[in-house]
Amino acid sequence: MTTATINGVDRYIAEARETMARRAELRARVRRLRFDTIAVHGMYGLEEAFSGGQGGIVEPIFPSTSQAYRDSDEMEAALSYRIPTWCYSRIHNPTVFYLEETLALLESYGCSCDATGLATSSGMAAIKQAVEPLLANPQGAPLNFVSTAQVYGGTFQLFNLRMAERGARVRWVTEPWRIETWEPLIDEHTRFLYAEMPSNPQQACTDLEAAAELAHRHGIPLIVDATVATPALMRPLAHGADIVVHSLSKTAGTGGNAIAGGIVARHGIVSRHLDDEQRGDYALWLKLWPFRDSGPCMTATTAHYLLSEMRTLRLKMAQMSRNTLEVARYLAGHPRVERVDYLGLESHPLHRLASRYLKVVDDDTPAYGHLMSFTIRGSAADARTFFDGLGRIFRATDLGRIKSVATIPAISTHQQQGEEGRKLAGIPPTMVRLCVGAEHPQDTIDDLDQALARI
Repeated sequence: MTTATINGVDRYIAEARETMARRAELRARVRRLRFDTIAVHGMYGLEEAFSGGQGGIVEPIFPSTSQAYRDSDEMEAALSYRIPTWCYSRIHNPTVFYLEETLALLESYGCSCDATGLATSSGMAAIKQAVEPLLANPQGAPLNFVSTAQVYGGTFQLFNLRMAERGARVRWVTEPWRIETWEPLIDEHTRFLYAEMPSNPQQACTDLEAAAELAHRHGIPLIVDATVATPALMRPLAHGADIVVHSLSKTAGTGGNAIAGGIVARHGIVSRHLDDEQRGDYALWLKLWPFRDSGPCMTATTAHYLLSEMRTLRLKMAQMSRNTLEVARYLAGHPRVERVDYLGLESHPLHRLASRYLKVVDDDTPAYGHLMSFTIRGSAADARTFFDGLGRIFRATDLGRIKSVATIPAISTHQQQGEEGRKLAGIPPTMVRLCVGAEHPQDTIDDLDQALARI
């Protein structure tokens, strides 16, 4: 029986099965491609271009808020989730789909497992969406989760205050590179482990394979914020992590024109607290249910912008890593600088651990990203004098830009967590966070040099 002879809702379901079979076959072929090819093309191949893209060689933008249906049968099949649909852009959108597929394919590159991506309106939305279902508490038990203390200031607030308001307590690991400091914090009420690597701004690292093994031994998932590294330098799923979160506003979107986030979850995450459907394809389940209800969706225009940014992701990350290492070496030898935290420096205590995980994809060259921090030798006022003296480097709270950007975390990104929280995370008032861009590194060094001379 052909789809043309089937009537009613069943006809649309049969058509959808044929479409999904073709898409699965294409996806299997795409997974066999190299990283750069996936980044450039994603799931938008020739068939997609001529079937729905009017022959355009880049993914089209679908700005419409909703999808029309051919009749009531197709609408019924779509709204009952029996066929793929982008019924409403709060739930799904074709342009966003291309981004989600590209992100999932890049994160699972070289990994035996498959994964699904979910695009969100911001990095914080990605973190909140990823963790909230894991903290569902119908029994009113005293829930907790374990996280590295070295996290972005917004993440610290979300975990320390907002999750506490929901009855879930965070337990902070202050030395996440020592796996033996994690286990004493885990008990029967622990729902997940969380790590940011490399951390912003302190450059903390975690032994991902050991942390994943520990989490799975306790029947819980490991979640990793890999915003700074991106899949071009590190893919946590390949090391056993269950869920990866990104602020796509940052390193993936180096141009700095959009706020966005992303979640990538392996199929079959480990969690003794979720049912089979939730564990089987966690990101898809999030999209169809919790995400649908809370609505932190990405716009089609943002997705289109990020797809363009990610096409050259490996090239940009390799170049920015080289530039940052050169700048870090300069700062490490400057008399007005007390300490430089950059994982690429051989003198850094976590250099060897970071070198196990941070490498240029398909190259295997160690590379440590664009983010570093350093402390001024002197007072907080001296740090401000230096900071105010910068002439080419932008003073802003952003990071991961194609242009170099600096901030003082104690008065900006981590101000809200208070002095006690900053001490816990190792952020003194004399620390400067520097994200080195793609400018010639000597020009960046010259700007730093003249600003340091002002102290």
